[in-house]
Amino acid sequence: MDKNRQPYVLIHPKDNVLVALRDLPQGEIIDFAGLQFPLAHAVAAKHKFTINAMLKDDEVLMYGVLVGKLNYDLPQGELITTDNLRHAAEGYQLGERKLAWEKPDVSYFSNKTFNGFHRSNGTVGTANHWLVIPLVFCENRNVLTLKSALEEKLGYQIESKDYSDKVDELIAKYQNGASVDELLQVDLSSAKQNRQSKRLFENVDGVKFLNHDMGCGGTRMDSDALCGLLAGYITHPNVAGATILSLGCQHAQASILRNEIAKRDPQFDKPLYIFEQQFEGTEQELMQKAIKATFAGLTIANQQTRQPAALNKLCIGLECGGSDGFSGISANPALGYLSDMLVTLGGSVILSEFPELCGVEQELSDRCIDVPTANKFMELMTTYNAKAEADGSGFYMNPSPGNIRDGLITDAIKSAGAAKKGGTSPVAAVIDYPELANQPGLNLLCTPGNDVESTTAEVAAGANIVLFTTGLGTPTGNPITPVIKLSTNTKTFEKMPDIIDINCGTIIDGQESIEEAAHRILDYVIEVASGNELPKAVQLGQDDFIPWRRGVSL
Repeated sequence: MDKNRQPYVLIHPKDNVLVALRDLPQGEIIDFAGLQFPLAHAVAAKHKFTINAMLKDDEVLMYGVLVGKLNYDLPQGELITTDNLRHAAEGYQLGERKLAWEKPDVSYFSNKTFNGFHRSNGTVGTANHWLVIPLVFCENRNVLTLKSALEEKLGYQIESKDYSDKVDELIAKYQNGASVDELLQVDLSSAKQNRQSKRLFENVDGVKFLNHDMGCGGTRMDSDALCGLLAGYITHPNVAGATILSLGCQHAQASILRNEIAKRDPQFDKPLYIFEQQFEGTEQELMQKAIKATFAGLTIANQQTRQPAALNKLCIGLECGGSDGFSGISANPALGYLSDMLVTLGGSVILSEFPELCGVEQELSDRCIDVPTANKFMELMTTYNAKAEADGSGFYMNPSPGNIRDGLITDAIKSAGAAKKGGTSPVAAVIDYPELANQPGLNLLCTPGNDVESTTAEVAAGANIVLFTTGLGTPTGNPITPVIKLSTNTKTFEKMPDIIDINCGTIIDGQESIEEAAHRILDYVIEVASGNELPKAVQLGQDDFIPWRRGVSL
């Protein structure tokens, strides 16, 4: 950290708490805005403390908004905790349009391009995948059978550590009478490496096998939403074609899927093969047809090659998970600046996780391009929170134990920092799950805060790159869209280099500005979009895919 930099920061001029940038000991003298006072208790990095003495029920402000109210009186320099602060957020109503914003300088990027896969509907993919998807969970085993038959032979098995020889070593030691302590001392670090064989189809980045536990037995709303989600993946610019396995009798019918595909792409012309087990008869007949069709489809997909595309063909999903007290002052605002750059260039960004927009509804609704869009956003937020409240778990219960431990002690604190990913541009559209986000500019997509459910939905909405900030570290990826992981702090980046791509802790350390970090991130995005760089989640084969059941998920 820059030694000349104060070890604490005021995020917004209206705020009445400071955020510690490093661990501060009890008694450390704080010198801020003409005030000098000692800390009443030690304050760990990422946590907050009072600037002045405050009374019970006083409002605590961060990011310029209400994030909680005090449970009892606090002296000057006191640590903010879950014991002394409770969740509180401002109400919201339809207000005046506030659409003015300062566009960033994008001259450096104005003539840059990426090499992508151009689709007939005008979209451009950052990858070229083939999908194998079950319409219902009954077909999951058959999908895995296809995976077993195709993945390794076609060269798509992920290069990874193979611990099987080390398990053999453990077995041998156990059989020779080794104690528990001796077994725990076995070194597994020298496990052999599985090598990825050369791909047969060089222009196809992967064959992705997506299992799920939906399609029947739940509500018709959920099965219809599943068909919409799967249609979003099939029509996605990163997908060349798909093989669909259906049982035949389930709620999620092939006809519904076809209708959802037509909604998203009326002139859909990708190879699509749908097989129903109850029609085909034996599993052998089903597998034979599915394998031959998939192989034939891959030969078609392999004919496509990367070609230059303008940056306005990028649609970036904005995501966070394992957030901490630095998320809202490093990685998230860096993504916000990048979002404003991409919007200025004519591209699209998607901000989701509606439970993590609690407390900033007024600002976002005021930024909506028109009144109907603002009303749609407020209605979705109100309905979602009311459903959560009815089930005994409102938005206020969103922060996880890890979030709280690292400084996000109310949902409003977490939300105010999370919303920074969306930048300052007007909200061009509000999208309900699992609709398509097809408007240039900032799109708000209704999803849970659950990392994988939200990322899954953003990709279905059209994101061809996902930027994912994390303070605590998370391996989350996606089967078809590259997920780039950005650390909010240097400690996590250095501790987990196998899953994190970019360090934004440089902002906290005083090594670069938010604008400089955003430029560095967008340069990397272009390399990933062109296939020149593979994010860690792609390298690890972190193909997380969880459809959202439209019940309560925070």
